[in-house]
Amino acid sequence: MLETEDHKRMRWASRRGMLELDLVLEPFVSERYPQLSVTDRDRYRQLMLCEDQELFGWFLSREMPENPELAAIVRCILAFTRPDLD
Repeated sequence: MLETEDHKRMRWASRRGMLELDLVLEPFVSERYPQLSVTDRDRYRQLMLCEDQELFGWFLSREMPENPELAAIVRCILAFTRPDLD
């Protein structure tokens, strides 16, 4: 599969300053991002603008963002990363 410029940008944006986040985000963006709907890709791009501490809380402390759009993509990533949580 040929990687689009958007996918390349999101792969780069998914490289964070925390190993724990890299272990969550990099597999998701590599394996699932190309199949996401336009809406979910927009949500993922919005998510990449968030601070690492926020992302850490959402993915590793099981908190949810107040923003429903961000909460939707966080749930999608968690379902991919931790299917046992469903």
